[in-house]
Amino acid sequence: MTPTVAGAEPASPDSPPLVPATALVAARAADSKSGADTVVFCLDEQAGIAGAFVITSGQSVRQVRSIVDEVERKVKGSGGGAPLQVEGLDDGRWVLLDYGDVLVHVFLDEARAFYDLEHLWSDAPRVAWSEVGVAAARH
Repeated sequence: MTPTVAGAEPASPDSPPLVPATALVAARAADSKSGADTVVFCLDEQAGIAGAFVITSGQSVRQVRSIVDEVERKVKGSGGGAPLQVEGLDDGRWVLLDYGDVLVHVFLDEARAFYDLEHLWSDAPRVAWSEVGVAAARH
């Protein structure tokens, strides 16, 4: 089942989980800066902490910072505003952007492999974010 974009249509008990639009914007922004293996997890009610996680990585601290800058720029440009909190920017190994309903994790490749968040959240549905983005654009 492919999750739908939050706000695109009303949810029913049988409908797929809703994906906050901020998650899709962040994933596309990371991809535009060559973020590696960008994934979006729809956490919905599973975690109780956010609607979605976006996880991506860069090969250098400079690329991580470039991805973070682009995510912030694109999310703000889409009307999503600035993150509520940013952690890890000074170090650049794991930067967390907290948008309330969306958490964006931008890792240095080695840190991503070490913390392995994808394994931790393996029960959460993965969103085919490029396909969802196309579908959302048609509404």
